[in-house]
Amino acid sequence: MRAIDRRRFLQRLAVSAPSLIGLARLGEARGSVPPAVPAQSTALAVPEEPRRAPDYGQLRTCPDSPQFEIPEGFRCVPLSSGGVASSVRSGLEVPNAFDGMAAFPLPNGNVRLIRNHEMVDSATSPHARPIGEPYYDPLGTGGTTSLEVRISESAGDLTVELVDEFVSLAGTCVNCAGGPTPWGSWLSCEETVRGPQEGYRRSHGYVFEVPASATGPVDPLPLRAMGRFVHEAAAVDPATGIVYETEDRDYLPDEDAGAGLYRFIPDQVGVLSAGGRLQMLAITGRPGTALALGQTVGAVLPVHWVDIDDPDPADAEDNPLAVFRQGRAKGAASFDRLEGAWYGDDGIYIVSTSGGAARCGQVFHYRPTSDDAGELTVVFESLSKLMLDAPDNVAVSPRGGVVLCEDGTDDHYIRGLNRDGQIFNLVHAPNPVGEYAGTCFSPDGRVLFFNVQGSSRSGGSRPSTTYAMWGPWEEGPV
Repeated sequence: MRAIDRRRFLQRLAVSAPSLIGLARLGEARGSVPPAVPAQSTALAVPEEPRRAPDYGQLRTCPDSPQFEIPEGFRCVPLSSGGVASSVRSGLEVPNAFDGMAAFPLPNGNVRLIRNHEMVDSATSPHARPIGEPYYDPLGTGGTTSLEVRISESAGDLTVELVDEFVSLAGTCVNCAGGPTPWGSWLSCEETVRGPQEGYRRSHGYVFEVPASATGPVDPLPLRAMGRFVHEAAAVDPATGIVYETEDRDYLPDEDAGAGLYRFIPDQVGVLSAGGRLQMLAITGRPGTALALGQTVGAVLPVHWVDIDDPDPADAEDNPLAVFRQGRAKGAASFDRLEGAWYGDDGIYIVSTSGGAARCGQVFHYRPTSDDAGELTVVFESLSKLMLDAPDNVAVSPRGGVVLCEDGTDDHYIRGLNRDGQIFNLVHAPNPVGEYAGTCFSPDGRVLFFNVQGSSRSGGSRPSTTYAMWGPWEEGPV
C-alpha cells in the first residue's frame, strides 16, 4: 500500500482518538542501549529490586481507594463495577471481566471509554447468553461496554464521574484486548478460535469494530480478512491506516508454536470491512527467527513482511495455529505470547508477556521504513519478576511515557517505562486485587483509566472495577 501523507490522512479522517507523541528515542544514535538494562540480556540474572529511576516517588496508601498504593499527590477513584447493577443506567447489569480499553473525546467535551469483557463461559454454561442485542452468537457472553465520563475542574481540583454506560457489542467470546483507531472506533479482539465444534452457533477468533459514537449495541460484523487466530491487541499507524495485530500464544519450539506479529493493509483506509491483505513479520536475512530468546536490548533488527494466503482458514478451530504456520512456512518470526500493542514514536510498541531469558517479559518497538520493510528494536527485557513480571496491556501517554500492566504472580503492579528504558511503579495493591488491564489516558492526558479484571465467568465472585487516577503527571516521566 502506498504511504499516505500523515497530515492529509488525519484531516480526512477527522481523528478523534487520543493524540500520542510516543517515547523519545532511547539515545541520540540508533541502537544505543538504555543505561538501566545491561546490553547482554540473554543470561538469567539474580533477582534484584528494580533500579531506582526518575519517577513519582514512593507509593503510599490512596485515601480514596485504600486498597491501592499510588504516588503521593495523586488520586484514584472507582467509576464502574462489574457483576452488579449499573449505578447510572437503569436495567443494566454490568458484565464482569473488564480488560482492554481506550478513551475518545465526545462532542460534548466528555470522554468515551470503550471497554472489553473477557468472558470465557463455555457454550454449555447455564450463563451462556449474550449481554445485549443485536448479538453475534446467542451463546457468546463477551463483548464491550461504552462509558461516558465527565472530567471537571474547580479551583485546580479535578472531579471525575461516570455519566452513562451501556452495552456496545454483544455475542462475542473472550474479548481480551484491542485498540483505538484514528477514525474514532475501538477494535475488540477475540482471544479464542472456538466455534461449532464446542457448541457455539458461530465461529470465533475475529476482530470487531465499535464506533465511539455508538449509543447502543452495534451490528456485530466479524472482520474476517484481519485473520482468525488467538487475537490479543491491535494498534493503528495513523500515517497509513495499517492495523498491527498481536497473537497470544506460547513459544514452544518443539511444536512449531508461538505468536506472530501481523499487519492488515486495508483496501480502503478507515473502512476495515472493505477487506485487505494480512501479513506476518519476518526478520530479514534470518528466516524463522525466534525472538523470545537471545535478544540484545537496544539491538535494531531489519524486518520485512510475508503474505498470509488464507487469513480465515476453515480448520482454525481444529488448528488454532493455522494462520501462524502459514507465516512460518515463509520464514516469519515467532514471539512468546504477544499481548499489548499501542501506537507511539512513529511506530508500534509491542509487548511479549513471557519473552526473554528470564521469561518475565520483553518490550519491542516496530518502525516502518518503507511500504514493505521496517526496523524492530528490543526496547526492554525484564531480568526478574521484581523488575517487571509478565507485562500485558500497554498504553502510551500524550506526553510520551509507556504504561504497562503486569499479569504474572498475584502481586501485580502497574508500572511505567521511562525514556531511558527504566522501570518504575505507579500502582500497587498490598493485598492483591487481581489482574490490571485497560490502561489508557483521557484525550487531554490528565486522567489515567485502568481496570481490575475480576472474575472471567458469569456469576463469579470477584467484581471487576474501572478506576480513574490523576495527579501531577508533568512532574515525572509519564
